[in-house]
Amino acid sequence: MPAQPLDLAVIGNGRTAALLNTQARLVWWCYPRFDGDPVFCRLISGDEEKGFSDVVLDGFSHSESEYERNTAIVRTTLTSSDGSALRITDFAPRYHNFERISRPPQLVRMLEPLSGLPRITLRFRPAQDYGALSPRGVMGSNHIRYCGPEDVIRLTTDAPLSYIAHEAPFVLNRPMHMVFGADEPFPTDLPTACRELYERTRDYWMQWVRRLSLSYDWQDVMIRAAITLKLSNFEETGAIVAAHTTSIPESPGSGRTWDYRFCWLRDAYFVVKALNRIGATRTMEDFISFILSIASHDKADLKPVYGVVPNVDLLEKEARHLKGFDGHGPVRIGNAASDQLQHDAYGSVILAAMPMFYDRRLPRMADAPIFHLLERLGQKAAELALVPDAGIWEYRGRKRVHTHSATMCWAGISRIGAIAEHLGFADRASYWNELADGIQRTILTRSWNAQRQAFTAAFDTDDLDASVLLLPELGLIDAKDPRFVASVDAMQRELMRGRHVMRYAREDDFGLPETAFLVCRFWLIDALWLIGRREEARDLFRDALQYRNHYGLLSEDVHPETGTLWGNFPQTYSMAGLILTAMRLSRSWEDRYWHASS
Repeated sequence: MPAQPLDLAVIGNGRTAALLNTQARLVWWCYPRFDGDPVFCRLISGDEEKGFSDVVLDGFSHSESEYERNTAIVRTTLTSSDGSALRITDFAPRYHNFERISRPPQLVRMLEPLSGLPRITLRFRPAQDYGALSPRGVMGSNHIRYCGPEDVIRLTTDAPLSYIAHEAPFVLNRPMHMVFGADEPFPTDLPTACRELYERTRDYWMQWVRRLSLSYDWQDVMIRAAITLKLSNFEETGAIVAAHTTSIPESPGSGRTWDYRFCWLRDAYFVVKALNRIGATRTMEDFISFILSIASHDKADLKPVYGVVPNVDLLEKEARHLKGFDGHGPVRIGNAASDQLQHDAYGSVILAAMPMFYDRRLPRMADAPIFHLLERLGQKAAELALVPDAGIWEYRGRKRVHTHSATMCWAGISRIGAIAEHLGFADRASYWNELADGIQRTILTRSWNAQRQAFTAAFDTDDLDASVLLLPELGLIDAKDPRFVASVDAMQRELMRGRHVMRYAREDDFGLPETAFLVCRFWLIDALWLIGRREEARDLFRDALQYRNHYGLLSEDVHPETGTLWGNFPQTYSMAGLILTAMRLSRSWEDRYWHASS
């Protein structure tokens, strides 16, 4: 496999998150929350050395970096050519405190000498206003304050402040600690506090993973994906961000640079589905609270994407002082997709909420008032199911009646009918089921292209779209239906590049797509499994795992020729697809041990 420019780990706590590379350089951190100003913006600053924090070891030879097992804590060992070494431990505090979860907007870095006399330079170069400002540090007794126009970042440390301020090398001969965060005095002894934060954060993650319900195969893969999804949930409101970054391009020089630090209802549905599948239901509960706050407004139509605080304006603009990932700009703030028509949003919300009516593990199950709210969304889905929109891939220059959007609307309507039956509302069940039947017939008729022998991207067209692979998963058609089997064959012939799967293969607003969409491979694998080609599915899944980075994470896209990851990172779509497919293909514990299957 090639070296991955996105060989990054994510640390976070449900409020903020940061990315670091294999040498423990912090290259991305938005403060004080996911959609905030990137204090660390080196990831997208081109060739400018600004917006980062790192530890430079004299005579550096190599590094070893990995997550602590079943946690969001990263440990990195730097070793010099003379054998001197130090360990760096990075995490964002997350712990139980007075029966609540504490998640301060902080990063903690602990340094520990391991061998020899490691000579290091501590560099802390925050940026503000999307790279426009490099604030000057003002030293206090045990901290340095970096003042910007809106926020103040405080570095609290027991390392020598003058060495940090002047970036002067010194010998690390004792453990040292650094806390990045709000301009607040540290209330207690720093080494003791950092050690306690580390232990409590580690314990939190260990206990969270312990409660997951996993199948036998690929456990480590699913655990890492699950933690990553958990780190993408802004728990204060319940929003789930699509990724932690902005403007990492889908392919080099493509101009496809988007801001993903927001909550797409579609993406959130897949995340909720994946976490529910492994028993982590709290994210669903939080997300439903987020949705209820949006949908309870009588006159509000659903947008496809919201800020982590729903009423925040997502007006799209460019950050002129950042040159982009590896120089590939522009860097965008906000996302114009918020003003698009993407009708699958209604089905996404209904499907995400559906388990609330059935899952008896939940402390508060959904009831009639929530059902009636979903009915209002279902009515809107019925009105829009057969109306042109921008579609799942958010075309900016055209609208069509997209098969996926229509199917998601149908799925929402169909599930409302099922919920009505569950609640004993026979007349409402009859109404919604009849409505769903009519829309289903229309979709199956108008999306099927007999000449192409495939369900197509949109009604009365002939181009193919990988989202069609979801049709049996959503219940629109049986997987063994000859039309769907033929569609899978067509997708493999026309959308596969090597063993990767394109979203589509026709030109869009930005030309012909160059990279494959990672989640589309998982959709294909699921489809192959459902139609009975299970060894082929397993083989394709094993191959897909090779494209995870050093830390087990995925971005949005992969170049089919080079195997290089592209697109915003880490991508919840991809990580959710990984979990859902792994759970489908995995042997159960009963198969492995009770039945002794190989």
